[in-house]
Amino acid sequence: MEKKSVNNAPDVIELEPGKYAWCSCGHSSKHPFCDGSHSGSDMAPVVFEVTETKKVALCACKKTGGAPFCDGSHS
Repeated sequence: MEKKSVNNAPDVIELEPGKYAWCSCGHSSKHPFCDGSHSGSDMAPVVFEVTETKKVALCACKKTGGAPFCDGSHS
């Protein structure tokens, strides 16, 4: 399975406190979150925690060096 770029811009969303699993493969139907589409490959989601309600920019191009957050690599 190859990584699939979903968009050439980040997904800016507001998240509530909790744990999240960011899709690192780009094949999830629940993008930007993992739905298990990577199963059987060597890819895995990036699990991260948000401690307070806030807006975040999640990577959609799958090229970030700071997963799950956008670092501008899509530019």
